[in-house]
Amino acid sequence: MKIKLPEPFTFEAGNRAVLLLHGFTGHSADVRMLGRFLQKKGYTSHAPIYSGHGAEPEEVVKYTPEDWWKDVQHALQHLRDLGYREIAVAGLSLGGVLSLKLAYSEPVKAVIPMCAPMFFDNEEELKQGFRRYGTEFKQLEQKSDEVIKQELDEILSTSTSTFQELGKLINEVRQNVDMIYAPTFVVQARNDEMINTDSAQYIYEHVETEKKDMKWYEESSHIITLDKEKETLHEDIFNFLESLDWSVE
Repeated sequence: MKIKLPEPFTFEAGNRAVLLLHGFTGHSADVRMLGRFLQKKGYTSHAPIYSGHGAEPEEVVKYTPEDWWKDVQHALQHLRDLGYREIAVAGLSLGGVLSLKLAYSEPVKAVIPMCAPMFFDNEEELKQGFRRYGTEFKQLEQKSDEVIKQELDEILSTSTSTFQELGKLINEVRQNVDMIYAPTFVVQARNDEMINTDSAQYIYEHVETEKKDMKWYEESSHIITLDKEKETLHEDIFNFLESLDWSVE
């Protein structure tokens, strides 16, 4: 069975732009509803898909966080090439980590990390998440449970470096969040099953910007952009963006 693979998107509206970054094993659909919401509110948004993502699980582990960081840099340049000069960045999970890295590496209008891990104490959870993703993908390919388990066991046994590199990225970003001076809105799901939720408080306390806020979403889990409080999240992000001192209408 041929599976239709997701694609990056660019939803153009006004002169204010937001770069939207998905999580590990995710893709642009994780932030698509947020992008459409922002477009209706007059904001342009762009969401890339990291190398290997949005495809079979074998593809994901062919790449490293260094490749995904380059993808994020190219995505920012894509918006600049379209003429946008003031660009905020919002990211989910791994996308939140990469958004924070972007915020201390490039001039951005603001940063919105959502359920972004700051402590690499969850390698097993990451692997379980990868296994869930791989199982769902291979079920769509109509493979048997036995074949799926065998194939995923093999992938995980030969791809430990991917998870170790993820740990290095998370540690690197944690050590540098005090270099962030862009306005920051920290988003965290109370029922996050994937990361240490102390991460949110860590980010909030260590960013150097004077304009910062944090909100806990009491009924949401890790993929907060698709969960039951997503409409509230959309409005909160919009209100935060509206509070910024944009030089463009």
